[in-house]
Amino acid sequence: MKWSVHQLYKLQQKGLKLDEYVDMSEAKEVEPQIRAIKPVHVTGRADISTTKVTFHLNISGEMTLPCSRTLVDVPYPFQVETTETFMLKPVEFELEEDVHYVKGEVVDLDPIIKEHILLEVPMQVFCENPNAEGAAPQSGKDWEVVTEQEKIDQIDPRLAALQNFFKKDDKK
Repeated sequence: MKWSVHQLYKLQQKGLKLDEYVDMSEAKEVEPQIRAIKPVHVTGRADISTTKVTFHLNISGEMTLPCSRTLVDVPYPFQVETTETFMLKPVEFELEEDVHYVKGEVVDLDPIIKEHILLEVPMQVFCENPNAEGAAPQSGKDWEVVTEQEKIDQIDPRLAALQNFFKKDDKK
């Protein structure tokens, strides 16, 4: 998704509507957790003035990540809304931090879209079925994976005798 500054000036009166699918498979090279990524749907509009272009973007798609527990592929949908501003002409004073400066004569949204996708990768993702085909084992000799709820419900065997300590004796 690239435009020259000259093209953007021509679209200044009409405005620019965006509705494209973009291949962001290069995000897999940057983030090894991403096993696959479908074409990303980018929609939005651009407000163009003589000094800057402001893109109002909605980025949505689906990436495949490994389950943190079983290493099975898990589809992970994402959706990001962002506003990105590009300065078309050099300015004498420093503006906000969220402003991009055009290098050369081309406004390129691809690196920004890729950056937002990489920010959406979660630290952990879990599959619905831990016993899926090809999943890592959930138990072995002297060990097993325990969920949070099982951990809460489990009684320490060393303290099991104290479980009945405060129960009232019904025979009295």
